[in-house]
Amino acid sequence: MNASRHLLQAAMQCPDAVAIRYGDRTEDYSQFAQRASRLGGALLDLGLRPGDRVAIVQHNGPELLESIYGALLAGLVAVPINSRLHAKEVAYIASHSDSGAMLHTPEFNESLCQVMSSMPHGLRRISTAPSTGELDYEQLVADAQPLAGAAHRAPEDVAWLFYTSGTTGRPKGVIWTHQILEHLVLDYLADIESLRPSDLVLHAAPLSHGSGTVALAAIARAAQNVILDTGSFDPKTVFKLIETHRITNIAFIAPTQIVRMLQEFVPGEFDLSSLKCITYGGAPIYSEHLKRALEAFGPIFVQVFGQGEVPLTISYLHKDDHANFYRDGDGRLTSSGTARTSAEIAIADDDDNLLPVGERGQILVRGALVMPGYWANESATEQTLKNGWLHTGDIGELDEKGYLYVVDRIKDMVVSGGNNVYPREVEEVLTTHPSVAECVVFGIPDEYWGESVHAVVCLKEGTTASADELIQYCVANLASYKKPKTVEFMESLPKNAYGKVSKREVREPYWERYERRVGGGTSGATEIGGNE
Repeated sequence: MNASRHLLQAAMQCPDAVAIRYGDRTEDYSQFAQRASRLGGALLDLGLRPGDRVAIVQHNGPELLESIYGALLAGLVAVPINSRLHAKEVAYIASHSDSGAMLHTPEFNESLCQVMSSMPHGLRRISTAPSTGELDYEQLVADAQPLAGAAHRAPEDVAWLFYTSGTTGRPKGVIWTHQILEHLVLDYLADIESLRPSDLVLHAAPLSHGSGTVALAAIARAAQNVILDTGSFDPKTVFKLIETHRITNIAFIAPTQIVRMLQEFVPGEFDLSSLKCITYGGAPIYSEHLKRALEAFGPIFVQVFGQGEVPLTISYLHKDDHANFYRDGDGRLTSSGTARTSAEIAIADDDDNLLPVGERGQILVRGALVMPGYWANESATEQTLKNGWLHTGDIGELDEKGYLYVVDRIKDMVVSGGNNVYPREVEEVLTTHPSVAECVVFGIPDEYWGESVHAVVCLKEGTTASADELIQYCVANLASYKKPKTVEFMESLPKNAYGKVSKREVREPYWERYERRVGGGTSGATEIGGNE
């Protein structure tokens, strides 16, 4: 089994069909498969062997899909990395995964040079536009011989490492096997949308994350992948692409992007009638925003709820549910839907006893898409996979129809604009500032982002620091989206009987007027849950 076989099948059945569209550039399935195969051959020529890891840090573009499939075809393990991460964070992931090569775009040439000492010895850097001694991506593709076919891999062999930060402050590598990728494709086609070669799927979110998982399904059906080439999400550009190319599906967007689309939407300005499905998730959405979106764009929305450990496949709220619940004023519109085809959901108390309908507890999941564990992190695996269930760290409840309601998070994670931010990472950076004595970081309600990162800081006696100085200090050491948007100064932080900072006590005043402790909202507002 090799999950990349879907690309070879698409190239055989629909060789001339457009596989990738990126601005004025297109690749048909024959070209896409050839380039990916040659890249896989080049990686093996460099000395990598099946099972070795290949880090991929690229902005969205054709090369990102080529890199993922090139690695898979060669039997290597793809390690796509969020291109918004700081170079230090990229270096940690490359080191932790012990990657033998890194495929990147030129924006990272210089910054990665500065952190080479933190990356694996002998790692080969390959740039799509080399300038500081990297190997040339295009030259490697041109010179290599294509692979004879997809390398044979066992279903349980590692195919993809998805790095997601943890409450310990260090990213964890979630293992996705070839079998998980197969089920990911099948579940999308069964639950979300049964794509056909005539479909055009727009990617407006990172292909290293949720949008990339949808690309797997689109490629399996020889559909066209249209990649937004503006570098940032611009609603008017998206609307124009939909109208020009007759886009049928938007692969994956966050609720904040839906809000921006609503802000820019003018009825009749663009012909959006080709749209059949918009998949969203990654963060809560206000019910009012969702109702407005249904009115503006029609009953074409599908919500997905999941996490890296069960890639986007815990539960879903289908298009029909959106339409029917909105029409009938049904409260289930505020749910995260029902279990996906390959998932089973349960609610448990602190002792792992399963709870009956209507009672709140931790959301547990098991099924074919649950990870086998974290890469090189046995302790984290044991904490998450217990008694046959994956423990999500989220609090929720199930109703009598099996609809899941996500209420809160056990973990401290902040979901801001669809991005997961773990306070411990930010706290660890802030505490290295010479003026910071102690701090606590958490999410506070934000009308646009759902939550925004807020830091409460105690300064060392006799020192000074401004909020802006501390924010910029974080930017120098973390991805920009992880920085605190606001900083508050206090003389001291409340502690519990064991001397530990009582984060809940500091955080609670910001949330006391809200029904849910996730995603923000106005007083008494109801939001719809979902985190990637």
